[in-house]
Amino acid sequence: MDDKITIIEGPPPSFETVEDGWALGLNEGPSLYDLALTRVRTFNGNALVERCNRAWRGQNAIFLHYRNPLGLEERAPIMAARNVETPEGNLLLLWCRRKPEDIDEELDFGSEDDDDREDQP
Repeated sequence: MDDKITIIEGPPPSFETVEDGWALGLNEGPSLYDLALTRVRTFNGNALVERCNRAWRGQNAIFLHYRNPLGLEERAPIMAARNVETPEGNLLLLWCRRKPEDIDEELDFGSEDDDDREDQP
């Protein structure tokens, strides 16, 4: 049971591409994967980070288990974890290894206001 962190309720996690220099070093391996960050609210963030640390010390993998938007179970290997305490509660930051096509990207095509500003001197 220590080899996974499961999201029990709430929406599926959203994954953002990571371009931090230190985090990219976590992505070394024989397959082509990207590193993605997801944020998960939790009541026991420190215990979950310790669970990750125990797995890594034993040179074992630990996975984030969740349901995708279609309700199917998926899992992603967790490469790094950090607990952040906020006024609303604990926020668990998880850096996961993902296939490039699985990462949620919000593309910014600009807005009409951006076009107007370019026309002004």
